[in-house]
Amino acid sequence: QVQLVESGGGLVQAGGSLRLSCAASGRIFSSYCMGWFRQAPGKEREFVAAIRWSSGNTYYADSVKGRFTISRDNAKNTVYLQMNSLKPEDTAVYYCASGRARSSYYSPIEYDYWGQGTQVTVYW
Repeated sequence: QVQLVESGGGLVQAGGSLRLSCAASGRIFSSYCMGWFRQAPGKEREFVAAIRWSSGNTYYADSVKGRFTISRDNAKNTVYLQMNSLKPEDTAVYYCASGRARSSYYSPIEYDYWGQGTQVTVYW
């Protein structure tokens, strides 16, 4: 069992920055993938970014590439999502997820564990 706790969400003006954190505890496998997803009202949950614990390989959705950076601190079992140049369309609840993601790092069904989510609101 893995527990994930997100933090760092909030209200920010367009063009600003936020850093989300996801603290993981429990049975964490080095082969697992850690992902960030987001869900806006009335929309499906969508992939944002992912990172492999062991290799550090990173993956991004096209919509955030160049603006968001995912990173990890293995000693703290924590994954971060640095979000820069935020836009109103980035407004959503952001979720941290963990799973093997063997077939696809961008599909929510590949992840077994989820955090409760943290709200990010970007305004003009």
